[in-house]
Amino acid sequence: MVSMGRADTGKGTDGKTYSLELCGGTHVARTGDIGAFALTAESASSAGVRRIEALTGQAAVDMLRGRDARLGEIEGLLKTGGDEVVARIKALLDERKSLTNEVAQLRRELAMSGGAGQGAAPEIEVGGVKFVGQVLTGVSGKDLPPLIDEHKARLGSGVVLLIADTGDKAAIAAGVTPDLSGKVSAVDILRAAVAQLGGKGGGGRPDLAQGGAASAENAEAAIAAAKAVLEG
Repeated sequence: MVSMGRADTGKGTDGKTYSLELCGGTHVARTGDIGAFALTAESASSAGVRRIEALTGQAAVDMLRGRDARLGEIEGLLKTGGDEVVARIKALLDERKSLTNEVAQLRRELAMSGGAGQGAAPEIEVGGVKFVGQVLTGVSGKDLPPLIDEHKARLGSGVVLLIADTGDKAAIAAGVTPDLSGKVSAVDILRAAVAQLGGKGGGGRPDLAQGGAASAENAEAAIAAAKAVLEG
């Protein structure tokens, strides 16, 4: 019969470690021998079965003391204590989210205006269709769909291709106004551009499609490829 180690030591009767499963009391004289118990993690191990991880004995006491010390540091930084700590952290997170959204909106407005070296987004006609192709910096892939929508609203009828140079890689988005959906698809525009940037695939809907590539180095070629799709 294999001997299980105690939860607080992980040692069997011969001093060797056989198992580190938490002991429910069957391998100690009394449950009080286990001492302090501190839950550290809880997760699902299989359907209908939960797995818990915890410390016992002195290890649990040390962890709880460390947690209390860290909480004290947080209270000092926030200059508050007790129940007010949670409310203060929630307020800071809400403020951070609001500021993040504000910065994203300002970046989109800057991109639309052609400021900060972005360059204006010239509107040209290709194959009888209004077209805007633009390379952007300082924006991320998630900023592109709302920018596409703003360009489409400004054009009224047309096709938009935006390439965001994020430094490490490129994010690409293409948009087509509803009236042109039977003539050209944003997916076709996108895939033509992505191929020139060394990416693969990408997809979406006829009115909005997104993809990515390793670099925006060949952005001009990508814009030219999008124009070629419109020219037929």
